[in-house]
Amino acid sequence: MSDDDRQGPGARLPRQRPRGESAGGPGGTPQDGARPDPRRGDARPAGATGNRSAAAERAALRRTHLRRRILLGLAAVMVVIVAAGALIVHHLNGNIRTVAIPKGIVGTESTDAKGRAPINILVMGSDTRGSSADCAIGGDCKASTSTATGKGATSLSANADVEMLVHISADRTNASITSIPRDTVVDIPQCTDPATGRAVAPHRERVNSTLQYGPTCTLQTVHNLTGVPIDHFAVIDFAGVVTMSDAVGGVNACVNENVYDTYSHLKLKKGSHTLKGKSALEFLRTRHGFGDGGDIGRTVAQHLFLSAMLRQFESASTLANPVRLYDLADAATKAVTVDDGLGDIGKLTGMAKELNKIPGKRITFTTMPTVPNPQNPNEVVPASNAAALFAKIKADTSLTASPKKKSSGASSSSPGSSSSTTPTPSGSTTPTTGATGSGTGTDYATTVDKAVGCAQVAQVPTVQINGVAMTPAQAYAASPNVPDSAN
Repeated sequence: MSDDDRQGPGARLPRQRPRGESAGGPGGTPQDGARPDPRRGDARPAGATGNRSAAAERAALRRTHLRRRILLGLAAVMVVIVAAGALIVHHLNGNIRTVAIPKGIVGTESTDAKGRAPINILVMGSDTRGSSADCAIGGDCKASTSTATGKGATSLSANADVEMLVHISADRTNASITSIPRDTVVDIPQCTDPATGRAVAPHRERVNSTLQYGPTCTLQTVHNLTGVPIDHFAVIDFAGVVTMSDAVGGVNACVNENVYDTYSHLKLKKGSHTLKGKSALEFLRTRHGFGDGGDIGRTVAQHLFLSAMLRQFESASTLANPVRLYDLADAATKAVTVDDGLGDIGKLTGMAKELNKIPGKRITFTTMPTVPNPQNPNEVVPASNAAALFAKIKADTSLTASPKKKSSGASSSSPGSSSSTTPTPSGSTTPTTGATGSGTGTDYATTVDKAVGCAQVAQVPTVQINGVAMTPAQAYAASPNVPDSAN
């Protein structure tokens, strides 16, 4: 059947479009309801250009409003960040405790031709039990006394278990950290604790006892011993060490044998360990477990620990992590008492930036050379070459390179400075051969990048269990039920 037949009688056939006529109708005008199609050449209806312009304007206006909302949002975020930053700074500043340094007791540094001066800071580790946290960590909380910070304490005394003289050169190219063994017998000047008004007459005693009379007494004693002007000080307590080691995620330390120091409670098997919190403090306090069971072995182990911590500070895992950085800053500011010259977060961070300019290979750890005290074998006195070490620090001479030039002029010491600290520095300053050259004592000099060995466990009986003297390794074997400080 044809198409015509299917349409039925009377069906109208579609009109045949003349050639050249568009589908819209004669003249190419769209029929009612039909949309013009420019692809077919259809003409646009009147007002199409105006409608398109209006739509473009509305789109542009929407984009402008969106940009404004984004900018306002960013501004609000910046306000929150700035406000949070201000609150953080206020919080950190509120953590810091300060003590003023009396004028004229610790000498004055001279500047070089460029107006630069070295920076010297005395860092002290205190055994003060000034809080319940300190008592829980350090024990021996038997009586109330005053602390170096003027706060009420719960221990019998506040000694400086650690004294480290930090020297940053005037040109900021090198630094040294010199430990003064706590059992060193020195001349202690007349001191008055500025927090309590307690006075002490000049006498001769172990250097660690000076903190009982306030940090400025320790400061003055170390200045008189070394002849080095000391600009600043920082005192850190037990709880501070714990919180700071936690803030950096722990510090890697190594022991060359199994060790159990029954006094500090450090118990580690041979090898490397990540020390955090209380285990870090036990390592730093361990004296009977290392070396010959005296303070020298402890200072060497402390240098290994602190070198590892400095290397960790430089790593991306610490510096690139804002949460970890804040935790570290919060822990550090809560942990320390400083002089008023370092009494806000801006000054502390400025000091940290100065030290951060110096690479690890140019930061030297050393120990004041000592010999046994003839009057008491449990004590030490400065060796003959200790004066040469202090003279180099005072002259701003690098301990990691031959002294071709000095960063600054000679320091000006106060009248009470010891005259024994001014000999000509020796020619050898390479840590591998000793920072002090020849002499009767050893300085154990090393740099941060090279301090990567294990702490040497004592080989002689230095600890006791049930009254039986034994080596730390024997004590470890005899104490299987005592948990290790770290895995």
